[in-house]
Amino acid sequence: MKLLKRISYVLIATLILASCSKDDNVTVEEPLGDYENGFFVTNEGPFGTGTGTVSFISNDFTEVDHTIFNNVNNSDLGNIVQSMGFSEDNAYIVVNNSHKIEVVNRYTFESIATISDGLDNPRYFVAEGTKGYVSNWGDPFDNNDDFIAVIDLSTNTVTSTISVAFGPEKLMLIRGDLYVAHQGGFGQNSILSVINTEANTFVTEIQVGDVPNSMVAYDGDLWVLCGGNPDYTGNETNGKLVKIETDTNTIAQSFDFETTQHPSQLTINGSNLIYGLNGEVFSKEVVSTELPSTGIFSGFFYSMTVKDGKLYATDAGDFTSNGTLKIVDLSDNSVLETIEVGIIPGGVYFNN
Repeated sequence: MKLLKRISYVLIATLILASCSKDDNVTVEEPLGDYENGFFVTNEGPFGTGTGTVSFISNDFTEVDHTIFNNVNNSDLGNIVQSMGFSEDNAYIVVNNSHKIEVVNRYTFESIATISDGLDNPRYFVAEGTKGYVSNWGDPFDNNDDFIAVIDLSTNTVTSTISVAFGPEKLMLIRGDLYVAHQGGFGQNSILSVINTEANTFVTEIQVGDVPNSMVAYDGDLWVLCGGNPDYTGNETNGKLVKIETDTNTIAQSFDFETTQHPSQLTINGSNLIYGLNGEVFSKEVVSTELPSTGIFSGFFYSMTVKDGKLYATDAGDFTSNGTLKIVDLSDNSVLETIEVGIIPGGVYFNN
């Protein structure tokens, strides 16, 4: 019995020593910042007056803060907060009417730089290596001064510009090529521009459909949703969903909506294309040869984004008071959360 006790004591002591030894070697990772574990919503703010904001929402939805830039930096972002993009540890907040990009640390939201020289009505930002690309309308009433600004991300300066057709909006990078959707600014356009990012040179234009408003990539191909000319133009045209083979920059498939149907907000969930149309959300398998005839649930949304099987859809409401963010589980189309955000919530951006 005494021998068993001694053996037990030796085993316990060995385990304690081993545990202490392991604890001594544990490296505790310091948090990167208050906004590390969550996502952002850009809020455009009142049109023409006031300031836009950025909301932060924690991944478990328990923490919500609608004015994080102002809180951290004691200053306003400006009018209108159009979009946001990331490169490494930095976030790039595009402020359209103020003709600038605010650069912040994506985890602390502390200000790093303001980029304004070389921008004119900036819209959207993407990064490729050490370079950033920004679509610019220029004078929205001049169809001949639109461009893509090229930013050196190490110095946060515009180093060159690439002239493009009028109304450049959403941007998508695929294998070193930048695809620019020309929605048309205050008018209507119907093309994509393709730019080689290694040489920063124009490659080609692709005729897609009227008013290309959103794009997603799947299996190396590019899907483009075109809203069509609206009725108020006096030249109403149908929406289109177009698949582009990026190896050849040619249209592989095209799906026509009815003339009075103007879809928008294309996003993707696995192999399902998600978009909004006439107060409903639709889902189309990429391999399907037809557009769906019925929606998966109802709602008018200002923006839609999918992550990990969940749809993050913003509702701008009356466009003068705070909007909402609805989070939907796409496995059963159940609403998980509805969260109040800022005025005219325009996009959702994930920090991890």
